[in-house]
Amino acid sequence: MWDVFRWPLLVGIVCGAGLGLALVGDDVWDALSWLALSLPVVLAIFCWRRADQPR
Repeated sequence: MWDVFRWPLLVGIVCGAGLGLALVGDDVWDALSWLALSLPVVLAIFCWRRADQPR
């Protein structure tokens, strides 16, 4: 079961931390929250590009 839920759980924790960082402060915290919240978008683009490549 851990093999299936490892990555989604990690992405969820990082996004939750990004939301928390956005609420905590400004400047560096905002930059860190943007990085954390952009992780799902970057992963989706990466997986989408990888799926288009022939094996």
